[in-house]
Amino acid sequence: MSREQEKDLNVFLKQVDKVSELVQRLNSDDAVIREEALNEADRIISATNDNDEVEGTRTKVNRTLTNTNVGLQGNALYQDVQENPNTSQDYLLALLEKDARDRAKKRKENKKLANALKRAGNEAFAKEDYELAIKYYTEGLEKIRDMQSLYTNRAQAYIKLDKYEEALNDCKWALKCNEKCIKAYAHMGRANVGLRNYTKARHCYGKMLEIDPKCKDIFKEYMDQADVAERTALHDEKAWRELHQGEETACTVKELLQKLAAPSQLPIYYAGGIRLLTSLIEDCTEQALFRTINGFSIICDNVIIQRCLQVSLSDPLEVDLCAAILHLWLVVCKGNEENQRLLITHRNVKQQLVELLLSNAPEIQRKCVSLMYQYSETEFGRRLLLNELDTVRLLQVLLDLMERSDVAATKTSAVVLRNLTMEPKLRKLIRPTFSSDVLPAFTSLLNNLRLVNQSVISTIIAAVGDIVQDESIRQELSKSRQLWEGFFAAVDEYLQLNSDEYRDILYTLLGLMVNLSVESNCTIPDIALGATIRCLSLLKSTDGGILTRTVGLLSHVLLHSSTAVEEAIRGGVVKKMIKFLKVGGPSTTRYAVRTLAICTQKSQQACEETVRSDKKFSVFMKLLLSEDEVVVGNTALCLGHCMSVPGAASSLLNTDILKLLLKNAGGDAKKNAVQQNAAIALGKLCKAETRYMAQLRELHGIEILNSCMKYIK
Repeated sequence: MSREQEKDLNVFLKQVDKVSELVQRLNSDDAVIREEALNEADRIISATNDNDEVEGTRTKVNRTLTNTNVGLQGNALYQDVQENPNTSQDYLLALLEKDARDRAKKRKENKKLANALKRAGNEAFAKEDYELAIKYYTEGLEKIRDMQSLYTNRAQAYIKLDKYEEALNDCKWALKCNEKCIKAYAHMGRANVGLRNYTKARHCYGKMLEIDPKCKDIFKEYMDQADVAERTALHDEKAWRELHQGEETACTVKELLQKLAAPSQLPIYYAGGIRLLTSLIEDCTEQALFRTINGFSIICDNVIIQRCLQVSLSDPLEVDLCAAILHLWLVVCKGNEENQRLLITHRNVKQQLVELLLSNAPEIQRKCVSLMYQYSETEFGRRLLLNELDTVRLLQVLLDLMERSDVAATKTSAVVLRNLTMEPKLRKLIRPTFSSDVLPAFTSLLNNLRLVNQSVISTIIAAVGDIVQDESIRQELSKSRQLWEGFFAAVDEYLQLNSDEYRDILYTLLGLMVNLSVESNCTIPDIALGATIRCLSLLKSTDGGILTRTVGLLSHVLLHSSTAVEEAIRGGVVKKMIKFLKVGGPSTTRYAVRTLAICTQKSQQACEETVRSDKKFSVFMKLLLSEDEVVVGNTALCLGHCMSVPGAASSLLNTDILKLLLKNAGGDAKKNAVQQNAAIALGKLCKAETRYMAQLRELHGIEILNSCMKYIK
């Protein structure tokens, strides 16, 4: 915005305030104030009609339809207004209301035009035509001068063109429109970074966090960028200083880059020069020198070099050149965030880097995977990969590498995948297409475990486990019958081989199956029987970790299928769960008692087997004292189910069962479900054995029992 435009806007805003104040005075209860306001309004109206140009606005008044022979003084309504002050006030209010309506109508039309220009600007910005985008945003601001988004959008376009002062000015105007505009502070911070005002930039980012504490992730990202920019500036200064002082290495790097800039040379020429250049780059100073002498453009824009950055290369000299380039990038980008950014954002590199992972040349593939690993080691590098590359395609390629014969590349690819999946942003990026574009490749791995490098399968499954932390993705995967069939194929492979080599794979796989089986959908009942049959086989294992996760899977799938429950009972699940309850750890205990609660709810046979396996309910009495309320609640539920077995209630007569249940039903438990289950068990206990009533009265438990009867069905 020019100085004249800025002055116009300030004058306009002052006039708006003046009119608003005038209206308030006209409505005052004080007659003197009203009279003064009326006189001032008359002066304003007269001045408006007498002047072709309103001071400070340079807006011409169209007087084509004005009768110049009849002024305001000769108007009959005006004379009546002068004779009758009340009429004068009504007249002025009517005039102001009409003006307000006209302004509102005009503003509505202008806003519509401004929004259209904003959309056009956004389209130009998306096509990286920033000059055109600025033109549209500016035209929009000519229509609506207080449209915050036009200022922030134009500021972003200015930043793309390194016009940081202009961007700062737009951000200031956006803040005048809305003092809590987060985008304005964000772009103001970026502009200050561009101007090397790092302290001011960090202050702007801090204001973002003050306005909205939820934006802590983007705050951290911007702060990291400011830190990187400041370090980069220091390295650049040192590099230029060495170059100007005639340091041998600096001068040699410059000379080599000048020679490599020569067009249309043979691949062997470029390969030799690049290898020599790589050998000279030993620390951040040489890395900065490479960057400041425009090394990335010299290398990446070279037509011959670009031709060699392909997946399928048959000429050994081209393969050699491609490998040399990748090695140079590894050295130049090692530990250098700015170089990593420049490389990954280069238009030629970002299009080819992912596909080079599938190169038919092992050396190229290994170096490309190593470069990806270098990025994935840091949060800054991971952000670059996710922001600049096709994330879905990258995951597809990394999964495809798992079936390649190169062990080193396969292992490194698995680590890259795991590093990326730990980033929450990745889950958002792949959410829409994960099931259709990535899941088939993972399912294929499960169905072909023998063809995959065994050392990476656990890492891959763990990576998918990270991804299913996203609720939407977890729900989609849980519905996939093909995925569950892949799980079963992998478990069958383990059961067939019964090899310790597969232990870690099975353990990780069971963890993923447990997480997915938590969901309720139409697929879980269908796969429940298949899962139960395999779990019964796995319960023969002596590995504690395998047993815990197997019981966890059972406790989820049995809830959805009576057929699966019957199969589990035939397989002796009740006795096994009682055994786990006696000796299992916290997680196993929680899963096992839930499994028993489900079985006893759905099967009278399970109730009878439970009573026979724990005749005096010593295991259950111990569990009712647990600090884990989930365990207590499911224990009470299971106990209530077992009261239908003849003699079960009587076997507890000489125990503290009544006190324990009253304690949990009476409100000691924090969870309502625990109170309800304890109340139900208490009611069923007293109903099955009337002799508890006397003890109940002694403990003043009748009131508790009556209040809990609503829970008993």
